Amino acid sequence: MQLFGPVHVLIVLATALTAVILAVLCRQNRISGTKIRILLGSVLAANELIWWAYRYSQEGLQAAHNLPLQLCDLVVWTTVLACFRLTPAAAEFSYYVGLPAAAMSVLTPDLWSPWPSYPAIYFFVGHAVVVIAVVVLVFGKVVTLRRGAVWRVFGFLLLYGFAVGVFNLFVDGNYMYLCQRPVTPSLLHLMGPWPIYIVTAAGFALSVFCLLWLPVREKVYDTSDVEPVTHHAA
Repeated sequence: MQLFGPVHVLIVLATALTAVILAVLCRQNRISGTKIRILLGSVLAANELIWWAYRYSQEGLQAAHNLPLQLCDLVVWTTVLACFRLTPAAAEFSYYVGLPAAAMSVLTPDLWSPWPSYPAIYFFVGHAVVVIAVVVLVFGKVVTLRRGAVWRVFGFLLLYGFAVGVFNLFVDGNYMYLCQRPVTPSLLHLMGPWPIYIVTAAGFALSVFCLLWLPVREKVYDTSDVEPVTHHAA
């Protein structure tokens, strides 16, 4: 697929417009926040389960290469949990980690299979639905973020990265690119050699979290008409 070619631009615009329209309709109580979140969570979960069944049928189980341990794999399931259960911690992680990661994947896709093959379709469906679901949940007044969420999410991200790093040592893997940078050019290539880029990436992530905190820092949503959630945004 050509980067920012006609097909790619159409996917990007469709993702953005769908997210904005659904969020606005939810804020105005013109559609049910409950039905939308359940639908999005179901699509995301089904897309992921079908993909892993397909992948393991093709590749088999390879502990060093194809376990669902990448950050985007975790984000998918925290988003599903947020959609189904409105779990505050899951919603916070999906907003601060999932939204920028999934949006960047839609904007700069790293496809390992040509469009419109099934792996490419899976890739865009998974990342686009994460973006749509998170925008609807947070800006559609379906769920709110609690105070101190930035630091909780950052702390959990460090703990998860440490656990995955230890696992990499045992299986000679490179999950989360903690052992070496990806082969293709990426943002990590601008952050220095190993292990400097890991520290740099952590600082960059915290900066992004702080920027994402700005649009929700003073919002206190009254969700009594949509969902029974009354936490303060932060």
